[in-house]
Amino acid sequence: MINVPVLIAGGGPVGLTLAICLSFRGVRCMLVERNGTTTTHPKMDRTNSRTMELFRVLGIADTLRQVAVPQDHPGDVSWITSMAGQELCRFRYPSVIEMRERIRAVNDGTQPLEPTMRVSQVEIEPVLKARAEQSPLADVRFGTALEDLEQDATGVTAVIRSSDGSTESVRCQFLAGCDGGNSTVRTRLDISMSGKWRIMPRYMVHFRSDARDILERWGRAWHHQSNRGTLISQNGHDIWTLHARFPDGVAPDEVNPSALIEGFAGCSFPHEILVANAWSPHLVVADSYRAGRVFLAGDAAHQYIPTGGYGMNTGVGDAFDLGWKLAAVVQGIGGSRLLDSYEAERRPIGQRNCEASQRHNDIRVAIAKLYGPLLHDKNTEDPQALDAVRDGIIALGDAENASNGIEYGYSYGTSPVICHEPGAILPDDPVIYRPTTIPGARLPSVFLDDGAALFDLLGPWFTLIVLEDGPAEVMMEAAARLSLPVKLLPVRDSTAAAVYRTPALLVRPDHHIAWRGALPLTFDEASSILSCIFGRDV
Repeated sequence: MINVPVLIAGGGPVGLTLAICLSFRGVRCMLVERNGTTTTHPKMDRTNSRTMELFRVLGIADTLRQVAVPQDHPGDVSWITSMAGQELCRFRYPSVIEMRERIRAVNDGTQPLEPTMRVSQVEIEPVLKARAEQSPLADVRFGTALEDLEQDATGVTAVIRSSDGSTESVRCQFLAGCDGGNSTVRTRLDISMSGKWRIMPRYMVHFRSDARDILERWGRAWHHQSNRGTLISQNGHDIWTLHARFPDGVAPDEVNPSALIEGFAGCSFPHEILVANAWSPHLVVADSYRAGRVFLAGDAAHQYIPTGGYGMNTGVGDAFDLGWKLAAVVQGIGGSRLLDSYEAERRPIGQRNCEASQRHNDIRVAIAKLYGPLLHDKNTEDPQALDAVRDGIIALGDAENASNGIEYGYSYGTSPVICHEPGAILPDDPVIYRPTTIPGARLPSVFLDDGAALFDLLGPWFTLIVLEDGPAEVMMEAAARLSLPVKLLPVRDSTAAAVYRTPALLVRPDHHIAWRGALPLTFDEASSILSCIFGRDV
C-alpha cells in the first residue's frame, strides 16, 4: 500500500496547482489523473489578476506568461454584426505591458499586483504539470484514475487504477477531489450540486486560420461577439475558438462546424477544424465542499457559464486556500478549525461567482435581443439600426470583463480563522474594488517608496506587518512559544501608511488579512490571536 499525506484526484489546473502548493510548503502528495496527457480541449482563455497574484507567490507567474498571448496584445472586446459587416462598439482593455504601467502609476491600493493573462488552458496545463513534476515531494501520475475511496477517523484509503488495468491502494491523511464536473470523488461522497443545469446549449468550434484580414479586420481583439456567439483569439495569431448558439432543429451529429464559423463571420475563408462539439454550461455549486477528510475544489465543487471566466480562476483560489491549510495541518502548525474554514471561506465565494456569472449571461441575452430582425440574418447599413444597437450595448456595459470586485475584491467575512471586528462591514461591490484592511479582505497591493512590491516581501506563512512604532516582541514571542511561523516585517513607508491606515496587520499566506490592530499586546492577547488564525484551540 502506498502511504502519502495528501492524495489529489484530478490533474487539471486546479489539481496541479494544489500539488504545487503542497510541494511549495514541504508536504508530500500524490496526484492521479485518468487521462494520459494534459487537455487538448480549448477551455479557459483568461487567467485573471488575482490568480496571477497567487501564481506569483508560487514562483510560476513569469513561466506561465511565456506561453501566453504576447504581452503587447490588447484585451479588447468587440461587438459586431459580422466579420464582414460592421463593428458596433469596442470595450478597450490594456495589454499586459500597458497594465503594468498603470499598476505602477496608480499606486493607491486599488490595483492588482499582476495583470490579467490571456492564455488557453491547453497551454497552461503543461507548464503546471512540469512544475509539479519537478518537485521530489509530488508523485504525479497521469493515466491513473481514482476508482474508489473509503475514510475512517484517521485517514482515507483510495483505490487507483493505472492505464494497464493494475490497481493499487493508497492510504492518505487527506484526499482532494479536483476531478472535474463529473467528479468521482463527489459521487462517492454523495454530495449534491444545486443550481441551474444546461443553460443555453452551445456548440464549440476550435479552428486554425491565417485569415487575419477577416478575423482581425478592425485590429486585434480578444473577443469578437454578436448575437450569433463569441469568437475568441486564443493565441493572438492563428488559433481561434467560436462558441456559437446551438442551431435550432439540428441534431448534434448533423451540425456543420464550418457553416457555423462562416455564418458568424458573414463570409467564407480558409480554416482548419481542430475540435468541434456540442456542450451545455451549468450554474451549480456543491452543497458541501467537504466530507470528513475529503475535500472538493474546482469544477468538482462549482460549474459556471464561461461569462466572466470564473471557472478555473475560482478553482485556483480553492486550491491555494486548501493547499496552505492542508500543509499547515499535516506539519502540525494548524489546528482542526483551519480545515473547517475551507468550506466556510470558499463556498460563499463559489456561490457569489456563480451568481455573477448568471448576471453576466443575462446581459449577453439582453444584448442578443437588441440585434433584432434587422441584424439577425443579414448585415445592415441602416445607420439608425446600428446606432440603436450600439447605444444599447454601451448602456448594458461589459461587467463580465470588468468586475474587479469579484476578481480580487472578495473577502472571507464568515471565516472561523479570521479575527473579525464587530460592526465592520466588508466591501461587497461586485464591479468596483475598494481597498480595505478590514480582517477577511485581501491586503491591498502597493509598491513601497523604494519600488519594491510589498506582496513580494511577505513570508511564506503569516506575516506581521508593523507600520507604526510599536513593540512587536510580545507577538513574536507568542508565535515562537506556540511554534507558529510568523515573519516580522517592519514597514516605514508613506505609501503603505496612507493605504493601510492601521498600526499593524497579520497577513495570511494568501494575502488575506487575519488581524489588524495596535501594538503592544499582552502575551495572552497575542496568543489568542495566533491561536484563532492558525485554527488552534485557545
